[in-house]
Amino acid sequence: MSSLPTIRAALRPLLQSSRRLPAAARLLSTFPALRKPSSADAIDATPSSIETMTVTTPSGSAVSYRTPENIDWSTSYFGLSTEPFSKEITDILTRTVDPKLDVEMKPDGIIYMPEVRYRKVLNEAFGPGGWGLVPRGDTVVGDKIVTREYALIVHGRFISQAQGENNFFSVDQIPRAVEGCKSNALMRCCKDLGIAWQLWDPAFIRRYQSTQAEQVWVEHVVSKKKARIWIKKGDPVPYPYKKSA
Repeated sequence: MSSLPTIRAALRPLLQSSRRLPAAARLLSTFPALRKPSSADAIDATPSSIETMTVTTPSGSAVSYRTPENIDWSTSYFGLSTEPFSKEITDILTRTVDPKLDVEMKPDGIIYMPEVRYRKVLNEAFGPGGWGLVPRGDTVVGDKIVTREYALIVHGRFISQAQGENNFFSVDQIPRAVEGCKSNALMRCCKDLGIAWQLWDPAFIRRYQSTQAEQVWVEHVVSKKKARIWIKKGDPVPYPYKKSA
């Protein structure tokens, strides 16, 4: 027969385990995260920050998107490449530019579309208020140049981001340069939507230069230096140049 001390030694681990149970129970009640999830917890865990946004397409049909509330668009990429736009919107964004009405030319031969026309396309495709630019960093003022990064948001979705830039020549021009920086970023963001894509097509550029533009000899009105510049056919020579004899 086992002695009493031997029996007590065998029962000691069980007794110690029993004494720890109340402490464990108190621990579970103190830290709810350790409790087994209940049905009520499952209901509370349902994302309440998701809202459904309904927008109207140019033809009048309604399209719904599920978008979280309180997105920090200065850092978020929510909605990037989640789904393509409808064919109706895509046709508006990617339609061919009108060489005579939409395209302008710089004296060095670079063609571009004024930023107001990019805004017109965005308003037609998504509606005023259906898109916006969000700063993704601070304005940086350098030596005669202002830069800032912006993101294009459409219907609660991140579309693209780009660095805008604009030159200035005196301190009083900085506010205007900051606004020009924003417009420059908008045009660069719109490239990802296919707006005015022809302006980056070498074949279109060569065709435009041969059919819609011409090179003329001019004289700088201040320095009197002569140069050969590009202008649209029918347009006057821009200041500070005048046509050279």
